[in-house]
Amino acid sequence: MAVQINPSILSADFSRLADEARAVEGADWLHVDVMDNHFVPNLTLGVPVVESLAKATDTPLDCHLMIEDPDRWAPQYAEAGAGSVTFHAEAAHAPVRLARELRRMGARASMALKPATPIEPFEDLLPELDMLLIMTVEPGFGGQAFLDIMLPKIRRTRELISRHNLELWLQVDGGVSAATIERCAEAGADVFVAGSAVYGTDDPAAAVRSLRTQAEKATSGAPWACAH
Repeated sequence: MAVQINPSILSADFSRLADEARAVEGADWLHVDVMDNHFVPNLTLGVPVVESLAKATDTPLDCHLMIEDPDRWAPQYAEAGAGSVTFHAEAAHAPVRLARELRRMGARASMALKPATPIEPFEDLLPELDMLLIMTVEPGFGGQAFLDIMLPKIRRTRELISRHNLELWLQVDGGVSAATIERCAEAGADVFVAGSAVYGTDDPAAAVRSLRTQAEKATSGAPWACAH
């Protein structure tokens, strides 16, 4: 599938989110990090902000829920206008039921894994998902350094997707930048969340275009992509 770039508003100016959403023209999705100060040690935003953002931008919203009890709360984000809702495997009690409910509500269903959570126990669940998110930092704060030790996990996940012939997007989030995006693409990722690498520049839209070019170049020569 085509490379997708999802700027993370966690690195944007929260006092002018509507403007910041419009500043990343050409992005595929706008990544919205929801944190509850329980599942992760940080508190960000919730349903009302997602509702407002959905009205302020034509870019679809990709909500990443770093919260406890997503089985209860995740459907509210689909109802609020999120086009994709990601819950954490470590927090969900009934991930298959939750994924099916999100899909029923018209959102893409995605599941995230923390760095220490292996992919293999979830192999049979993959057909229930539209996207899998591999965290390449510990979730909770933006601006962290990319964890190179996650690259083999990305490769193993891509192998499972290919083995089962799934139309499953593989997203990476954490430390994605001009210095790391090509390694992620070569390993098998096709959806890239970038925060400070986009919003920390003078021209966020240009940063999105540049990251896309890098990822497309790396993907075109990647063994996993050439095999399709």
